[in-house]
Amino acid sequence: MRKLAIYHLETLAWIARLGTFRAAAERLNTTQPAISARVREIESQLGIEIFRREGRGVVLTARGRQLVQDCEPLLAGFERALMDAGGSAGATGVVRIGAGEIAAASCLPGFVHEVERGLPGVTLEIDLDLTARMLQQLLGGTRDMVFLAGPVASPGLQTVPIGAVRLVWLASAATVAAGGFAQALPVWSVGEHSPIHRVMRQSLAESGVPWRSINTCNNVQTMIRIIAQGEGAAIFPETMVRQQIAAGELAEVLPAPDAQLQFEAAIRAGERDPVILELFRRAGGLRIE
Repeated sequence: MRKLAIYHLETLAWIARLGTFRAAAERLNTTQPAISARVREIESQLGIEIFRREGRGVVLTARGRQLVQDCEPLLAGFERALMDAGGSAGATGVVRIGAGEIAAASCLPGFVHEVERGLPGVTLEIDLDLTARMLQQLLGGTRDMVFLAGPVASPGLQTVPIGAVRLVWLASAATVAAGGFAQALPVWSVGEHSPIHRVMRQSLAESGVPWRSINTCNNVQTMIRIIAQGEGAAIFPETMVRQQIAAGELAEVLPAPDAQLQFEAAIRAGERDPVILELFRRAGGLRIE
């Protein structure tokens, strides 16, 4: 038993969460052979089989599942004790963050500043992605926390609101001067699963204006350039187009919708890692401007 160490327990926990040795190796910044060796060491010391292969992944045996359930609170308690001893400023680790494009532009800079100021030992790995994919990654354990457009309801998630942004209907200044929707315009929107797309559809129905077509683009910055060139109209988060409005490149073509775009930070409901919990607590203090 003297040969087992904290990293053995951490290895078990991440294999159980992610389902493969390879994913656990990536999460722990090591190699798949090293992960396999750690599992063999644990099984040799305890004299039990912990994982069995199933397809391309692995599943816990009954005794392995009990071992992980018993060890996870111990591992979290150990990490929490180290944080308490050294204070939050002594926290270390790599935290994988996912964010949508709008959340990244609106709140991530402030969050990164807060982490750098209060938790300088924590390394952030930030990826921008679509909401549906981020939720899958979070629930699958390959993301630790995500910032996304909400509200999002799932029994597997714990969320905290971080503010809302106003939405505005914009077209190029030339398009507005020519009458805007007096003639049927092409409309641009982010993907159909986005809350913005739902607001856009509802707003068009309520206004009764004619429109030629509804096109989609999964990149807001690209869509801003398309609209600024006179290629139709679109709903944008006001925080992302202030500069273009101030410069006279874009102008309001319809009244702003009543609905606002809500944002949330989310972690797994059963998260126990004290570093991630501390980041989530700090994220709850963010407010999108």
